[in-house]
Amino acid sequence: MAKKESKEVMKPEPARALSPAEEVARRFEDFFRKPFALMGPSWWPRRIFEVEEIAPSVDIFEDNGDVVVKAELPGIKKEDIEVNFTDHMITISGEKKKEEKTEDKNYYRVERSYGSFTRSFEIPSEVQTDKAKAHFENGVLEVRVPKTEEARKKSQKVPIE
Repeated sequence: MAKKESKEVMKPEPARALSPAEEVARRFEDFFRKPFALMGPSWWPRRIFEVEEIAPSVDIFEDNGDVVVKAELPGIKKEDIEVNFTDHMITISGEKKKEEKTEDKNYYRVERSYGSFTRSFEIPSEVQTDKAKAHFENGVLEVRVPKTEEARKKSQKVPIE
């Protein structure tokens, strides 16, 4: 009979007991990070109750008279992204889909998240939304929107005394 190989990824270390204050802080942090993780019996897999969190990091800045919005969207296809303008807001939404069925796999760790996201931001100045351009490359979405002439003129340097 063949000897069975161990598939242990890392050796478990003995856990030290948390002080009551550390335990409360850990539970408080867990609740706000994963509010549904505390529901159900302790023997159920915690992943069932976790809310999928996809919140892309976004930068908004001005460059050569344009307002630029850059969002990191790794693992998301261009077809699964949508950009909309309403009044003084830009909304970026999309969905990161699972790549394949994973029922037959033996996982040691699951950290990658999948699901939908929507993020809205106020645009800091008047822009010409009809002239907006979006470009998506290497997991980074860049939306450029030219400021209106009136908004460009409003900016003035203030002398420092």
